[in-house]
Amino acid sequence: MGRVTMRRPVLKIAADGARTRPDTLAAEEPLEIRVNGAPLSVTMRTPGHDIELAHGFLLTEGVIHDKDQLSTARYCDSPGPDGRNTYNVLDILLAPGVQPPDASVTRNFYTTSSCGVCGKAALDSVRLSTRHSPADDPLTLEPTTLIELPGRLRAAQRVFDTTGGLHAAGLFESDGEVLVVREDVGRHNAVDKVLGWALLADRVPLTGCVLLVSGRASFELVQKAAMAGVPALAAVSAPSSLAADLAAEQGMTLIGFLRGRSMNVYTGAERIVTKDIA
Repeated sequence: MGRVTMRRPVLKIAADGARTRPDTLAAEEPLEIRVNGAPLSVTMRTPGHDIELAHGFLLTEGVIHDKDQLSTARYCDSPGPDGRNTYNVLDILLAPGVQPPDASVTRNFYTTSSCGVCGKAALDSVRLSTRHSPADDPLTLEPTTLIELPGRLRAAQRVFDTTGGLHAAGLFESDGEVLVVREDVGRHNAVDKVLGWALLADRVPLTGCVLLVSGRASFELVQKAAMAGVPALAAVSAPSSLAADLAAEQGMTLIGFLRGRSMNVYTGAERIVTKDIA
């Protein structure tokens, strides 16, 4: 398995002068996901929790909806310049009778760490249908609980503490209990790792849960949450207009700018308990 962080010498320039010192960077390496031996996608990710990432990716692309639909997941031989396996190629074998992904799922080239939709065969294929609609989820959320979530997410970001260069996604119960937190250079990868964890733990659909992301809420992240039946997605930054449109369409609560003691609720405000707020 590749390293999560890498050390690199840098020239540090400050008011008291300049000096060379080591710095810790978040690792970024390609992961090629194959299904039944056929290349499906290449994503730039931080090594670690690759099995969860692959499960989450296939779930949110509509290829599978249950962990039993995957037979095995194994690393292929992918030697680097030193001849050692890089563990950057993962082959997923589908269970008998499970249909392989169609051409609309296959990326034309690769998925960067900043964009998980780039390279889709057609824009229309992005708007996937979910087996786990969050529209009827009876979840209710207290604002006092929500404002505590970013701090709990940040407290679990161990690699961010040393690099300052990773996104995070966290899954929480309605009372604020942390279920799982994952970090990655790609925000979509962090979400796929969280949802892959949930699939492997038999937690999908994620009824009564909140998914929190450390950056903005994009269309793709709303789609991923909807595919796993997440009723509420919160972000410390802004959502996009298309993300808000999709959240409304899916009956999902979408919260942005969750910082300090305030937040903006863009859709699904009926799930937020506001009776005690002036």
